[in-house]
Amino acid sequence: MTIRLIALLAFLSLIPAAVSAQTDDTMARGWNQLVAAAKKEGKVVVIGPPDAVVRKALPEGFKAKYGITVEYIGGRGTETAAKLRAERASGIYTVDVAFGGSDSMHTTYYAEKFIAPIRPELIDPTVSDPTKWTKGKLWFSDPEDMYVLRLFSTAGPIVFINTSLVKPGELKSAKDLLDPKWKGKIGSHDPTVAGSGIGQATRFYLQFGEDFIKKLYVDQKPVINRDRRQLTDGVARGSFPIALDGEDEALRKLKADGLPIDAIYTFPDMGGTVSSGIGQMVLLDKAPNPNAARLFVNWIASKEGLEIFARARGEAPTRNDIDATAFLPKEIVPDPKLNYYDVHDWTEAVAARKKVMGIMKQLLNK
Repeated sequence: MTIRLIALLAFLSLIPAAVSAQTDDTMARGWNQLVAAAKKEGKVVVIGPPDAVVRKALPEGFKAKYGITVEYIGGRGTETAAKLRAERASGIYTVDVAFGGSDSMHTTYYAEKFIAPIRPELIDPTVSDPTKWTKGKLWFSDPEDMYVLRLFSTAGPIVFINTSLVKPGELKSAKDLLDPKWKGKIGSHDPTVAGSGIGQATRFYLQFGEDFIKKLYVDQKPVINRDRRQLTDGVARGSFPIALDGEDEALRKLKADGLPIDAIYTFPDMGGTVSSGIGQMVLLDKAPNPNAARLFVNWIASKEGLEIFARARGEAPTRNDIDATAFLPKEIVPDPKLNYYDVHDWTEAVAARKKVMGIMKQLLNK
């Protein structure tokens, strides 16, 4: 081999490293430019759940990291969606980023085209790296795989029970909920509106059929409520012994305070569930602070941001580099070896829920 050929081969071997270094430099410049532009805008406006802990934790975390203010608007999904709809009808655009549950994200933000693709904006390599996510890729809920990013997947109860009023062995299966002794003694979130109630009703319908949900929601005369916290408190204080819905975090606090409340996560005839909770995120189109919005969605999807969010909300993150068992009860962290029924799967949310909501409205004459 000639000296000239050896020199050429040595030169060629350096090209991949040089290209890689150049790419890294380009990415770093792009990131630095984004941070500078976001700081110039100075704030990002975020819609999220009416949760006092989240309302405090996210603005504090983002401000500490980048010195940028988060204007946090807390509200229920239907309320905030109505606000956006009214503003947009007048040509007003005030919100950059939104978190929400399956119903508001899919049937309002996505269906009414309030949002812009979020995937191209995720330029933080620790976010775009597929190995950092439990599904082996970024978990998007929408069919295009680019608009609605799922940040939580939490195992949830089938029912909440008052342990003083429901004795061990009285509820051995989902079908035991139809026992006449529970007539008028079951609480449920309203299954005719968006929220956890219709998610639970949809699951019962898909697994057991329309006759079952008629017996459960009509013949058993459940106490219908649109406030999940009130349902949880109702079980803990004995207003009714069983609730089909409630707040997991509130349950844990009430249980720690010594109240007789617990949850059943699986039945022999009904396996475990997972839910996104309010952990689905979208980037609004025509965002008033576009650079701060882009920076915020990268931060919240990073290990640091998502752990702050997950700890504040009490939900299991969809990143696999966050040890959720360090701050959450093990029963609500999905076991990768088990199969779960996903109550916020896209097909379920968009197709089945809509059908079941119509059935529930007919059954309950609403």
